[in-house]
Amino acid sequence: MKPWLLLCLLLLQQTLQNALGQPAKNKRPKEPGDNRIKPANKKGKPKIPKLKERDSTDVSPKIHSIMTQVMDKGRFQKPAATMSLSAGQSVELRCKGNKIGWSYPSYHDSFKDSRLSIRQHDKYGQLTLGNSTAADTGEYSCWQLVCNGYSCKKDESKTGSTYIFFSDKGELFVPSPSYFEVVYLNPDRPAVIPCRVTSPTAKVTLHQEFPAEEIKVDGTNIIYDIKKGFVYQHPTSDQKGVVYCRAESRGAPQISIKYQLLYVEVPSGPPSATIKASSNNAEGGDDVSVLCTVLGDPEVEVEFNWVYPGQEYERPVIMQDTWRLIDRGIGHTTRISESVITIEDFETIDAGNYICIAQNLRGQTTLATYIELI
Repeated sequence: MKPWLLLCLLLLQQTLQNALGQPAKNKRPKEPGDNRIKPANKKGKPKIPKLKERDSTDVSPKIHSIMTQVMDKGRFQKPAATMSLSAGQSVELRCKGNKIGWSYPSYHDSFKDSRLSIRQHDKYGQLTLGNSTAADTGEYSCWQLVCNGYSCKKDESKTGSTYIFFSDKGELFVPSPSYFEVVYLNPDRPAVIPCRVTSPTAKVTLHQEFPAEEIKVDGTNIIYDIKKGFVYQHPTSDQKGVVYCRAESRGAPQISIKYQLLYVEVPSGPPSATIKASSNNAEGGDDVSVLCTVLGDPEVEVEFNWVYPGQEYERPVIMQDTWRLIDRGIGHTTRISESVITIEDFETIDAGNYICIAQNLRGQTTLATYIELI
């Protein structure tokens, strides 16, 4: 057979084998570096995306509600954020912990109400309220106390609370101990008109006495909070006057007590004080007085202290503190707090600086005046 014919037959055989998917017998072995591009039909191992690790700084402590309500026949349930009960019903609340603190409507303490009892057991605290009335409407809360010796603090992660309405058809408003209350309108903080209701379904509106008309509650400047009453978010002097609330729930409407709204002109802060002596030049034997005066918020008390020349010699002096509210003629109310120190029979040891220190919850102010003996 001719060589060229034999070569053609071999090439034809290899072509047929490749077409049928059968490897040729004389296929050379794969060398390193061959087939660097993977075939398109080859399935690779799927990649699992890594989950983003949670930033530990964003993790806030989980708050556990430790309060339960004792039902009939020994059953327990977690109380809702608000509950509505009929006046006359009894309530028993328990909070888990070996040392529990409680908060409840303050009038129970004011009137030393025996219907409310609090007991601490080994594993839980217990609050029991019997023969409830509309006046018991309010927030009931508890928290676990963490103590170190005689010092205890509230554990913010272990608390419980519920707001309870004690409905009474004859008392749509939570009773007040007086028939008239004063509410101060301070320009730098919200003011609350505390006409709370005993039924969560009652419709409540706000009215001014003169001129007689309903006050619009827009949900922005004035809002109604069923747990607090009407809230003036940004009080102004235009809102002063006498107001009352009106409530209606499946029957005749009821009217609340009246509230006198007084605008407070003096801004909050350390005492704004002045000092003045009856005379800065005293003769021997004179009676001399020094007056320290503070103008401030009607609801903020002021405490006075004096430093005077004869103090180290235990020189007898007379000190007197007083305060009163004044209307400045344009509907603005201010509290005037005064302290007077009087020195009788002025003598040499009394000459010198008389220092008044006026202090409230927001800071203190120190003033001085000099009295000399002539």
